[in-house]
Amino acid sequence: MAGEMIENPFDSTGFDLATMTEAINLLPNRYGRYQQSGLFTVEPVSTRVIEVDELDGTLNILPALPVGAPPTESKHDKAKSRFFKIPHIPHKDTIKAEDIQNARRPGGYDLETLSNLIMVREARMRMNHAITLEHLMAGALRGIIYDYDGTTVLYNLYTEFGITQKVLNFVFTTATTAIPTVLRNVKRHIEDNLRGDVMDKVYCDASEEWMDAFLEHPTVKEVFLGHQAALKKAGIGGDARQDFEFEGIIFNEYRAKAPGKNGTLKRFIPADEAIFYPGGTTETFKVHNAPANRLDTVNTPGLPLYAWQTMEPNQRWIDLFSEANPLTICRRPGTLVKATKS
Repeated sequence: MAGEMIENPFDSTGFDLATMTEAINLLPNRYGRYQQSGLFTVEPVSTRVIEVDELDGTLNILPALPVGAPPTESKHDKAKSRFFKIPHIPHKDTIKAEDIQNARRPGGYDLETLSNLIMVREARMRMNHAITLEHLMAGALRGIIYDYDGTTVLYNLYTEFGITQKVLNFVFTTATTAIPTVLRNVKRHIEDNLRGDVMDKVYCDASEEWMDAFLEHPTVKEVFLGHQAALKKAGIGGDARQDFEFEGIIFNEYRAKAPGKNGTLKRFIPADEAIFYPGGTTETFKVHNAPANRLDTVNTPGLPLYAWQTMEPNQRWIDLFSEANPLTICRRPGTLVKATKS
């Protein structure tokens, strides 16, 4: 309200680390297919480096033996350990006295208050972290995790795990290309590389160029038209480019993009490409959250986000800080398939 006194955040528990951290984590995340899908299991850690153990064990069929015969003995494989440093993503905003002085709240006549402006700025910071996490998750699904510039590689999971990336070129320009057969082979490849994990579906997230070529291919088009007609008949009114099932694979056009370095828009799935990956896994996709770079959070289980503020000694401005320390990782990059088109 007009005339409200500007409170000193240090005099209010509503602006301490615990409360601001809880508030920023409770803010709704309106962006992020991968975050909303639950594909990635969140596991907090209390360190800045995690160790991933890899066991090449297999399940063996045990023989039926006569009563009293010596039992078969279990064989134990030696684990291969790999270490991953968790990315550190700090963020900052500043509220100056002039941002509040004589300023009205948008859409009203009441003067702006410090507490309201903190909430507004905090929500904006939350969304910046959300789109960053989505970008990191998309990288994990591609097997190569890039920094914000889209070129600096944080982790090449194929190199880290010592495997070759599976790349398939879909020849859409040839009408006789047996797309169903190619897709069945994609599923078989993913199944063979689950290595002890489970899945319930295979998903494909495609760029608009790849999706258009796929849907227009003669072996797919008739099924897709039936999919469109079924949506229309049911009165669902959904986007036919989403959740289109063909050969047991769920296809989605995913056009996510966001400004990166120097404001350049970065597409999460590059033009003419698509990615295939398993859904319903339990151990394959993880997000490990590390603690904030603060003395009061050292060696504690990491949270998705942290938020706090500090006031300039002469009370001319307040610095708002937020921080995330997420490692998005695919522990079985052999299950990932990159698709191109020609």
